[in-house]
Amino acid sequence: MHLRDLPHTDPGVPDVRTGGTFLRWLCRQQLGGQLKALFWGLVNLGAIASFPLPVGLAVQAVVDRGGGRLGVAAGLIVVLGALIALGSTMLHRAAVTNWIGTVARMQQLLARKTTELGPAMTRRMAAGEIAAVSTGDLEKIGWFVEALSRFGASVVTVVGVSVALVFYQPQLGVLVVLGVPVLALAVLPLLPPATRRADMQRDKAGRATELASDTVAGLRVLRGIGGEELFLRRYRSASQEVREAAVRSARMWSLISAVQVALPGLLLIAVVWYGTRLALDGSVTVGQLVTVYSAVAFLLFPLQNFEEFAQAYSFARPSAKRTARVLAQSRPAGGRTTGHEAPPTGDLHDPVSGLTAPAGRLTAVVCGDPDAAGRLAERLGG
Repeated sequence: MHLRDLPHTDPGVPDVRTGGTFLRWLCRQQLGGQLKALFWGLVNLGAIASFPLPVGLAVQAVVDRGGGRLGVAAGLIVVLGALIALGSTMLHRAAVTNWIGTVARMQQLLARKTTELGPAMTRRMAAGEIAAVSTGDLEKIGWFVEALSRFGASVVTVVGVSVALVFYQPQLGVLVVLGVPVLALAVLPLLPPATRRADMQRDKAGRATELASDTVAGLRVLRGIGGEELFLRRYRSASQEVREAAVRSARMWSLISAVQVALPGLLLIAVVWYGTRLALDGSVTVGQLVTVYSAVAFLLFPLQNFEEFAQAYSFARPSAKRTARVLAQSRPAGGRTTGHEAPPTGDLHDPVSGLTAPAGRLTAVVCGDPDAAGRLAERLGG
């Protein structure tokens, strides 16, 4: 897919049973773009991962005073540098195309659903929730789809580098192979609480958005009854709850980032310490030690993509759930009446709240909770 092909001729029929099925459907729609991004990601990361080899050859050539091998190493560095530049450029292009294509598809789906339901959509869902989906959730889902291919390339590269180190220098390679899974899995116990805190933050932000939207929509009525201060206090309280939830979520993600930096640093220290002892014993050459050290230092980069993917998924999962809930709305069958049918008459009664609106009289209802007002209107209006 190219950007010039947007908007999509047909955005398709989404699978909106759950947020997870909706995410999988979106990824399938971008399968070609995902494979392209995966390929260029492998080219980019593979070239970067191969860089320690010519660097180690160059160091060993200097130690051995081998001019020919130094020239070969320099040539390899130039070739790998060109591959890194090409792979990085094309990866960024493919990833951004996936992001834009996914967001454009969801925007078309939302526009189609809005056209289909019309005013019935805001009777079924709060206007603030619809606004939150169209403004913030689509971006987070696009981030997940865009990060998926880079995560796949990182997994393949990490496994490949670890296996290659075992064959290149078994003594140090085994240490790396034992340490890398620990680095990759160390943050897993922290992800569930981080996800819960992120979900809580987004829920509170969504409620604050709904409150602000409903307040603006009914501003003239609020001024007429003097309710501005009440809703202002409610929004201030909701805003503070969002801030507190965001701080709690940021603390957990900062802890995950700290773990992702500290543990690889410990692995580097272990490799240098053990490699130095082997070099002093003559078991490894200086060039081999430099190569292994550079390879371990490189692994920090793809491991950061692991964290980004986990964060993108934690943000995209509730966003996909909300988006799927909006797209799952449908117009009730037989909801329209013909001109030959008599209009409904009689009092309106809500058994839940006990409200009765007599026929032929104007009844005004004031609710402190906009969500409760929306549910009441939905029950009364059918």
